Amino acid sequence: MDRKTTEFIIYIIHEIANSKNEAPSKIYKVLENTGCIQEYLVPFYDVLHTMSSESVIDDVKEFIEARGVVI
Repeated sequence: MDRKTTEFIIYIIHEIANSKNEAPSKIYKVLENTGCIQEYLVPFYDVLHTMSSESVIDDVKEFIEARGVVI
């Protein structure tokens, strides 16, 4: 994973944490445990980083909810 992708993932983790009033570490664990980072954020970085933060957050929530997890 390159630096830009890593920075994007960190940014998204913090945006989700802020929107849910949760610790970024908790959000990271959820995204890691559901495969969201390796199966969604990394492979689709080229498209995702062109979208609004709100759209990416909604997509991430949808991804993890499809795996039975709610933040």
